Amino acid sequence: MPLRKRILVPVSMVIMILTSVSLFSQDRFFDTDSPGQGTAVLTICYPTLYSIRSVLGLQEEGLLPVENLIIAGVFHEEEVSDYAGAMNFIRNEGLEDRFVFHAVRGALNPENLYGENPCTDEYRNIFSKSDAVIFFGGADMPPELYGRKTSLLSALRTPMRHYFELSFIFHLLGGHQDPDFRPLLRDRPDFPVLGLCLGEQSINAGTGGTLVQDIWSEVYGLTTVEDVIALGPEQWHNNPWPNLKPRDGLLSYNLHRIRLSAAGKFVRELGFTEADHPYVVSSHHQAVSRPGRYIRVIATSMDGRVAEAIEHERFPNVLGLQFHPEFSIIYDHEKKVRIDPDQEPFTIRTMLEENSPSFAFHQKIWEWFADKLHASADGR
Repeated sequence: MPLRKRILVPVSMVIMILTSVSLFSQDRFFDTDSPGQGTAVLTICYPTLYSIRSVLGLQEEGLLPVENLIIAGVFHEEEVSDYAGAMNFIRNEGLEDRFVFHAVRGALNPENLYGENPCTDEYRNIFSKSDAVIFFGGADMPPELYGRKTSLLSALRTPMRHYFELSFIFHLLGGHQDPDFRPLLRDRPDFPVLGLCLGEQSINAGTGGTLVQDIWSEVYGLTTVEDVIALGPEQWHNNPWPNLKPRDGLLSYNLHRIRLSAAGKFVRELGFTEADHPYVVSSHHQAVSRPGRYIRVIATSMDGRVAEAIEHERFPNVLGLQFHPEFSIIYDHEKKVRIDPDQEPFTIRTMLEENSPSFAFHQKIWEWFADKLHASADGR
């Protein structure tokens, strides 16, 4: 009889696993009764420490002025992200009255995402007790989920997260995958859904659209950092300089202007014009390609080759942004950065304020979202 091998697991890892299991088993916020009258519930997917700090920063900046707001972090219990760290932060900071969690259970795989599946009842319950949802940024999704082969430049790290979020989006909005499926927003068409960076891409893929897997190689036909730098910052969607100057402390994000569509929400509802070209902060290498069902592009890069924002044609408060209006660095008066190695350090906030209407553009997005969240809570 062969000897069994002994597998040594570090004590710290055992503690982390046990802690995670304990926390996840206790956090099922949406199993409770619906929140009372006068309480608003903002559901956020991918509730990592970064996501939670982002929401806290927006509240401190006065950009989410919604009274009695509960933020519910929702994720699938099989995801690999460090949600235990986020939960411990909430407990240690005494924020349990403002931040709660819900670990969704149910088998998900690439074959059952776009239709009734073991998580469908969970999606319905979460939706019925929420007043808005935000899908945050993150790693590349598996291209098989939008019907494409996988590029060598796609980095897949969190597949279960994408299974959960794409299926949730399909349940919310419907999609080309099954045109007869009745989406949840049919019953609450004004329900706000906001997608940030990957979140925009997920809205598009979840409704049956496709993605560009690598902008520089697929859109611009470039394969070297030097050639990308030669394009100039207006065509950068993250900063290529750190690849050449990794020790210079350069910001990995990029600042660039965008072009607004006359028919889109920014011009139609938020008070901007086609002549406005606000600067945004972005960090991505993928983008919307073929739009999903009822999805239309409402902002692009200045050259028109990369989608920067999308909206839904049937549900008016669904908005996807390829940039990051939640980044705390946008609202920081003191933190100085450099994008180019020859650049003098500057604050992003000052740069945005000096290039009108860039800073106001970010503020207006959150003003719009807070208004729609408040109205959704009043109507629930």
